[in-house]
Amino acid sequence: MTNIELAFVMMGLLLVLMSIRIPIAISMMVCGAIGYSFIGGTPALMEYLGTSPVSKFSGYDLSVVPLFLLMGELATRSGITAELFKTCNTWIGRQRGGIAMAAVAGCAAFGAICGSSLATASTMGKVALPEMKRLKYSGSLAAGALAAGGTLGILIPPSMVLIIFAVLTEQNIAKMFIAAFIPGFLAAFGYIVAIAVYVRIYPDSGPRGEKTTFTQKLKSTKDVWHITGIFLVVLGGIYFGLFTPTEAAAVGVILTALLAITHGKMRTDGLLECLTRTAVSSAMIFFIVLGADLFSVFIALSKLPDMGVELISNSGLSPYTILVLMLLTYLVMGCFLDSLAMILLTIPIYFPMIISMDFGIPVEDLGIWFGILALIVVEVGLITPPVGMNVFIIKSFDKDLKLKECFKGVVPFLISDVVRVALLILFPSITLGLVHLIA
Repeated sequence: MTNIELAFVMMGLLLVLMSIRIPIAISMMVCGAIGYSFIGGTPALMEYLGTSPVSKFSGYDLSVVPLFLLMGELATRSGITAELFKTCNTWIGRQRGGIAMAAVAGCAAFGAICGSSLATASTMGKVALPEMKRLKYSGSLAAGALAAGGTLGILIPPSMVLIIFAVLTEQNIAKMFIAAFIPGFLAAFGYIVAIAVYVRIYPDSGPRGEKTTFTQKLKSTKDVWHITGIFLVVLGGIYFGLFTPTEAAAVGVILTALLAITHGKMRTDGLLECLTRTAVSSAMIFFIVLGADLFSVFIALSKLPDMGVELISNSGLSPYTILVLMLLTYLVMGCFLDSLAMILLTIPIYFPMIISMDFGIPVEDLGIWFGILALIVVEVGLITPPVGMNVFIIKSFDKDLKLKECFKGVVPFLISDVVRVALLILFPSITLGLVHLIA
């Protein structure tokens, strides 16, 4: 068996292991270890395992992970989701479909200090879904808006998947955060436009909310000034070079903890629970990074990426055609893999191929641009059938919702995602402009 054939066999084994619910980290470590030992020998594998983990986990960049995870746990525990939704609802809830729009806006705001799509969908779903049911919103629109809005947690910085991508591909985390800002804003705006179009076609699906005065709008805005302050301090500090991502995460943890304490939502047992959940999640992510690193080394040793680069060079296809084909594979994989698994499985192969192609973009920008595109398409996998984790989360809050109805509701938002991805491919400056302006 050649090294290339071995790589394909191990990738097939990896998919099998993940399909039978073996944890991603263990699956990648097993496949990577078997492949590495076949190519380099068992002594070389032992030497790698004896040195690489220490080198990888003693790096400064990974320290941002537990801090942002803790910040997200504290934000979830503080109960700020209800205030965010109430403020957004006060401003735009009177519009037809306004409650759904407010839910999307609330998801975007919460995602800016949480970083997890599943947590964003879960916390906002608990708050917004009962209100939409009370006003007799259609189940499709309610489920679609909340499931799609939840995906903003993975795109709007801070994002755990974005951090892991940056670590695996040796990209600058601060630049990745800056590059994700405008695409994240476009995502929220596109979802709101999708709701506006949907309720225009189906007026009964999104009734108007209660009318509010300008005084009520101002009062509700004052109720979330602290959340806005955390967002400005953490992300503004990164964007303008006042903090490194790790320093910004540490500041964010302190501010979010103070917010949770002053709102009366945090007690000693709650703090211990947040710390425990953060420790467990951090250990899981670090284990995944180790497995991904071992699998990536094996793939590199197999020369599979080199073969991919050679095939691309001889294919005659344009770089943009190949890029679109890569992104389409994410949509297919999204039907049976989660977002992190897709990134970990494909980056060792796709990234070297992308870097080798000429898009008319400097190499230092190319990795950032592709990372944002990959993240957006992976984000779409969170709402595509038959997996669609965000859809299942929203459905769990209302047993009367039918799964078919839920997936029907995400269609307008999928169309919005396709338009957004097309714009970012055609106009890379949308992603890279802010990086060049600030970084």
